[in-house]
Amino acid sequence: MGANASNYPHSCSPRVGGNSQAQQTFIGTSSYSQQGYGCESKLYSLDHGHEKPQDKKKRTSGLATLKKKFIKRRKSNRSADHAKQMRELLSGWDVRDVNALVEEYEGTSALKELSLQASVARPEARTLQKDMADLYEYKYCTDVDLIFQETCFPVHRAILAARCPFFKTLLSSSPEYGAEIIMDINTAGIDMPMFSALLHYLYTGEFGMEDSRFQNVDILVQLSEEFGTPNSLDVDMRGLFDYMCYYDVVLSFSSDSELVEAFGGNQNCLDEEHKAHKAVISARSPFFRNLLQRRIRTGEEITDRTLRTPTRIILDESIIPKKYAKVILHCMYTDVVDLSVLHCSPSVGSLSEVQALVAGKPNMTRAEEAMELYHIALFLEFNMLAQGMKF
Repeated sequence: MGANASNYPHSCSPRVGGNSQAQQTFIGTSSYSQQGYGCESKLYSLDHGHEKPQDKKKRTSGLATLKKKFIKRRKSNRSADHAKQMRELLSGWDVRDVNALVEEYEGTSALKELSLQASVARPEARTLQKDMADLYEYKYCTDVDLIFQETCFPVHRAILAARCPFFKTLLSSSPEYGAEIIMDINTAGIDMPMFSALLHYLYTGEFGMEDSRFQNVDILVQLSEEFGTPNSLDVDMRGLFDYMCYYDVVLSFSSDSELVEAFGGNQNCLDEEHKAHKAVISARSPFFRNLLQRRIRTGEEITDRTLRTPTRIILDESIIPKKYAKVILHCMYTDVVDLSVLHCSPSVGSLSEVQALVAGKPNMTRAEEAMELYHIALFLEFNMLAQGMKF
């Protein structure tokens, strides 16, 4: 239904430079005339009388040699001071204590090198802002189309409603899935690239194009009056997590023997569901993204849209215990790993907890929970959560 707004070229500033003559370096001259100050270039030199070239060369080399001697002496003095201080410090020590100190230094150096190698080898975790930028660009799980200047912009209802009061009011009038809404913007001078940049800002908190019009205070004031001024991305995403407006997916947890019953919609299973948004979980986790795309290919998504029911994702609790669900979702929406929710609101009847009680095992320590959550993050391909568990 139209072109993707992200394909429009962005304006760019012209290149400055390129004049080879203006980039020349004048050694020993005054360059004021090159800058338009109106002064003549003059050659500055020191007059040493009738000094011969041989004498001048000898005098210069002698000063350089003397300077090197001073620098060498200063370095040797510093080294001697350090050695003297170490001898004074260790003069009264036992040999075993000295060996222990050497081992401590060697161990610290090895740990530092190991930490550096781990940082280099570990891929950089994608932040919420980067994942939201990809969400806007690649259009995962969009549920509403905005029509602006005969161009279609597929977007996500929950994101725009949480970020912008204007869209919250506009989208509430068209609650059906896949609604097409024609945009009528009163602010003058808004074209398709600029409208795309505004949507990009709502998704990421920063403009996606270098446009001089965004430096115009009058246009920014008019936009703020018409659309409202959004909070920071972190604040609005935290509000979306707390209130779950326009949620369209629920996460259910079950053992293998209960999967058939869970698909049937057992009320006990409904009480243990966690609400979420397809846009967010697909943007943050390739595991969930592939799962949702597979449902679209098999036609299961059409059934949910026809019945106007949220998509239910059944997770095997032996792999992902439901007590970690809130920690995982909280990190997806905020980039913050909060393990305190594990103990302030424990999940009753968790399969892992029942198995631990039957086996006579004590409750898990905080470190054991972090390690288990780390492996769950790797399974979900959620690097931000995995790196948050490395402490």
